[in-house]
Amino acid sequence: MKLQGQIVDIQNKRVFKGEITFENGKIASIIEKEHTNETYILPGFVDAHIHIESSMLVPSEFARLAVTHGTVATVSDPHEIANVLGVEGVEFMIDNGKKVPFKFNFGAPSCVPATTFESAGAVIDSDAVKLLLENPDIKYLTEMMNYPGVLFDDAEVLKKIDWAKKYGKPVDGHAPGLRGDAITKYINAGITTDHECFTYEEALEKLQKGMKILIREGSAAKNFDALIDLVPEYFENMMFCSDDKHPDDLIINHINKLCARAVEKGIDVFKVLQMACFNPVKHYNLEVGLLQVGDAADCIVVEDLTNFKTLQTFINGELVFNNGESLIKPVSFKNLNNFNCNKKEVSDFRVASSSTLRLRSGQAKIRVIEALEGQLVTNELIENTLIVDDNLVSNTDTDILKMTVVNRYNPDSHRDEKPAVAFIKNFGLKEGAIASSVGHDSHNIIAVGVSDEAICKAVNLIIENKGGICAVSDSEAKIVSLPVAGIMSDKDGKTIGEQYAVLDTLAKQLGSKLHAPYMTLSFMALLVIPSLKLSDKGLFNGTDFKFTSLTIDN
Repeated sequence: MKLQGQIVDIQNKRVFKGEITFENGKIASIIEKEHTNETYILPGFVDAHIHIESSMLVPSEFARLAVTHGTVATVSDPHEIANVLGVEGVEFMIDNGKKVPFKFNFGAPSCVPATTFESAGAVIDSDAVKLLLENPDIKYLTEMMNYPGVLFDDAEVLKKIDWAKKYGKPVDGHAPGLRGDAITKYINAGITTDHECFTYEEALEKLQKGMKILIREGSAAKNFDALIDLVPEYFENMMFCSDDKHPDDLIINHINKLCARAVEKGIDVFKVLQMACFNPVKHYNLEVGLLQVGDAADCIVVEDLTNFKTLQTFINGELVFNNGESLIKPVSFKNLNNFNCNKKEVSDFRVASSSTLRLRSGQAKIRVIEALEGQLVTNELIENTLIVDDNLVSNTDTDILKMTVVNRYNPDSHRDEKPAVAFIKNFGLKEGAIASSVGHDSHNIIAVGVSDEAICKAVNLIIENKGGICAVSDSEAKIVSLPVAGIMSDKDGKTIGEQYAVLDTLAKQLGSKLHAPYMTLSFMALLVIPSLKLSDKGLFNGTDFKFTSLTIDN
């Protein structure tokens, strides 16, 4: 097969008219040619860090959407499904991904569970990590979220890192806000990347100390604007990633959008494309072509080098997207799940007030999680909340709402375990509740609502369906079922994207002003991100890395 156009040579920073010949899935020749069409041919885009599960799609369905935006490969951390199903879940992702012409590059999860302060469905210890890293399908050790374990020389954590070094595979980082001597020690342990920087200064320090920094722009966490000005000087050590991207967003764009935004800011297109196409392949030693003779024929045809609208996508010389149509076919698979939870009563979400908390105004002073738009980090606020019938309740006037995390992995001996309850600000609901069994990273049920009744209704809808995301009001209840591990759909990407968009709209009709309320909700149980979060075992201070009390006695 021959492909003609304006060939983008990233390594030599030039564009020339030419013709590429494919043979047996490889690039056999590249020749300059005077008369060609005006489209551009360049290497395919690579998402340098993503949890496929967050798209709510299995890998094969994710691929069908991703190729429409010129993405040919991902560096994929399967720790979401690993927290539910362990090694079996990782193997499911690899096997399903292999059924389609797309280059998934999965890692060995480093932190399953993410902490010991929550209930998860599985444990992956250093012995299991070793076995995974021996597998050639496993390309790296995934984000080391347990940075306290690194800093305090936890033996199990260091064993996992040592196994990665032994097999010559990179170790991904996860160190939000870590600076000074702490980040130096973290890097010196052998950790090479970070996608959690949320300020220019933090990313600059990590770059200067030898880390590679990923600019993350997902459905909830958005750090592009904070970090993009580092690119002109540090592009050789930077990449683009999504981390977590919901299906409705994936239908619209992917890494191509970040390239367009960077070029719009006046950044040299070759520097941008080095980040989007070249750097991930080199850092992770991926078997992805870079438009050189002898490489795998992985490339894309785009309309221009401004908007990067993809016209065609080729993987191993196979045309997988052509002028608006994904040519990757759906594949069949068996659903796996791990869901063991009884329905709840409204009284389960009651938080009784003690006599020392009762103020004349009928309020109580409590710790409140402040959710921040576009960030995974939260703040800790000290606020008043209402007391009604000796029960701490939501206050829609001040936007301090009750939230809960419910253990979905309850063994028979713990069937009566009470849900954990806290309060959160900035969800903005004026009616009803929203809930999800996508609750990073252990994926227990997480919900927020205006009343105990609404919260209970939403939680029970998730339990009845053994996983999903839902919204309930006084008059209706809608759910998108997620029967694959309680975090992914068994439907096609277009269907799930449309269903999710309906729920997203309903959550906003209930009052939420957040750009991605479900994605934001899913991170409110992620204990490894400061500062205040909620696990199924209680309210957690992520800065001090210990549980803290909800109420504050006067």
